[in-house]
Amino acid sequence: MRKITVLRCVLLCVLLMSVTLLSAHAQDDAFTLTVMHTNDVHATYDPDRDDRGGAARQAAVVKTIRAEVDHSLLVDSGDRFTGSMFHSFYQGWDSAQVMNQLGYDAMVLGSYEFTHGAELLANFLELLEFPVVVANADFGASDLLEGKTSAYTTFTFDGEIVGVIGVTQGDSRIRPIPNIEFDTDYVGVIQREVDALTAQGVNKIILLSHLGYFTDLDIATQLAGVDLIVGGDSNTLLSNTLPDAEGPYPAVMHNLTGEPILVVQAWQQGRVLGRLDMVFDANGVLTEWDGDAILLNSEIEDDPDMVALIEELRAPLPDFLDQVIGTTEVLLDGDQDTDKCRYEECNIGNLITDAMRDVTGAQIAFQNGGGIRASIEPGEITVGDVLAVVPFNNTFVIFEISGDDMIAALENSVSRVEATEGTGRFLQVSGLRFTWDGSQPVGRRVASVEVLNKNGTYETLDPDEVYTVVTNDYLYAGGDDYTMFANGVDNFDFGRTLDEIVRTYVAKISPINIADSEGRIKRLDR
Repeated sequence: MRKITVLRCVLLCVLLMSVTLLSAHAQDDAFTLTVMHTNDVHATYDPDRDDRGGAARQAAVVKTIRAEVDHSLLVDSGDRFTGSMFHSFYQGWDSAQVMNQLGYDAMVLGSYEFTHGAELLANFLELLEFPVVVANADFGASDLLEGKTSAYTTFTFDGEIVGVIGVTQGDSRIRPIPNIEFDTDYVGVIQREVDALTAQGVNKIILLSHLGYFTDLDIATQLAGVDLIVGGDSNTLLSNTLPDAEGPYPAVMHNLTGEPILVVQAWQQGRVLGRLDMVFDANGVLTEWDGDAILLNSEIEDDPDMVALIEELRAPLPDFLDQVIGTTEVLLDGDQDTDKCRYEECNIGNLITDAMRDVTGAQIAFQNGGGIRASIEPGEITVGDVLAVVPFNNTFVIFEISGDDMIAALENSVSRVEATEGTGRFLQVSGLRFTWDGSQPVGRRVASVEVLNKNGTYETLDPDEVYTVVTNDYLYAGGDDYTMFANGVDNFDFGRTLDEIVRTYVAKISPINIADSEGRIKRLDR
């Protein structure tokens, strides 16, 4: 009996050793890859008001991760342009310097990279020390841009090849570069490039997408051969630990052939760094994964090299703020003591909304009074003066909306106005004029609305007609209860900040001499 027991033990030990050896062999065949990622950074290199983010913290974390793993990639899913004084001054040169020092491996262009014209984008691409991938944009008609991007790129780690494909929003309204052709059959374009990589023996493929989180989830199930989608555009926070996340990190889907495909995104403005650790089997199929969004908070010690670069970039900004861009012969009144722009028409509100229409060609422009933060005294106007007036780095969105929804917007505008006191939701307008009666119940205060037509005369607004409206991205997203803007169609975010277009307009029309009121907004009960 004892011999049988010993024999059984020996056989069991041999079996366990065999299993261990098989596991070790399987582990030897496995390939591990860590992907670090950002999106929608918008030239933001300093921590935000809540002390989150900063390029120096990102650099420190990236260096730490690179030191602890064997194989890693740092990628970006677009929208590096627009959103800070750094970009206003350097026009993309700053983004190239920061990204090069961080050692990015690849990026896809976001929609904002297209909004400054071909020459500026070409200069940015030439400065980058890593590949830019855009599979669905044809730059063949642009001498400046042709050949500066590719559909995909590859990276080799110890004989293992990883393919990276890029896809971005295709929108013909990216007006500064009209000759670019976009293919909006995203699934078809991506699968074509996946098949091209597969034919070369590449079985581990990452998609850099600037299409938005929910589009990424949708296309994930329609693809074969893609293992990971690193997203951007929708500024989505995915996390297993941070509050207010849209969902877990990563989102786990299954592709057309039933294999796992992961979807990640890393919020916005460099507040977090996404980190995903993946294990692939010998056939390039994902078997394990783990990761999360890393909050770049004050517990992370700044990387000194990045601190030095940011301070070098910051040095010329004070002189830029003092740059004279125009003059005004009258007070442009956005007085924060009286809050005039929050309860009645103000001339600086007229200037801002006129600038929005001038740049976009929209019929009507809306700007909330709460987004107007200062006056400009008669005399010279500087860059800093304009930034004091509109300091929030808002971009502006053009869309089509019904006359009925516009009336609803105007009702919301006057819903909280008292005698000489209002709130930030009060709208300054261009391209229309309206009257309202504060003695009436909320929701029934707007008495009349007229729209400026192409002949320069006003005609009564038609509730059933469709009008082209431009407003800032805060209101378009439903801020201040402007939920009716969600009914708008054919929307497009121009990707330029409000201060930028106001500065351009000030230079265009100077010297400025506009009346305190042009009769755009009249209150009937005063």
